Amino acid sequence: METKNLLEIRKSIKKRKPLFRRKDSYKVSKIGKRRKKKIKWRRPRGKDNKIRQRRVGYPMPPSIGWGSPRKVKGFLKEGYVKRIFNIEELNQLKEGTNIILAKIGKKKRMGIIKKAVEKKINILNVKEDIKK
Repeated sequence: METKNLLEIRKSIKKRKPLFRRKDSYKVSKIGKRRKKKIKWRRPRGKDNKIRQRRVGYPMPPSIGWGSPRKVKGFLKEGYVKRIFNIEELNQLKEGTNIILAKIGKKKRMGIIKKAVEKKINILNVKEDIKK
């Protein structure tokens, strides 16, 4: 399938996807709504747990059907993004949207940014004031 179609499929899946809430998150405030962080799903493991048994009237557990198609996993809304590891990879690029990996250090990152500005290559996760 074409990546554009797959991106549309992913968008429709994510639109219908329910919030997978942790067991008793509505009861306990520290794992519930009041917390600023997103409620993290934890798999229910209890013998008599109703969510694990998929009983009607209880929150739905996540399943493999709610995932993105494998070919577009990790893409941005616009489409494909190339992840840059080093300057050699940047030399091979011509155009398109690119991202420098988060685990790359400051010195190497600055070298990649300078080279990208010279070649007029767009990098998404760099602030505009750093590019100048």
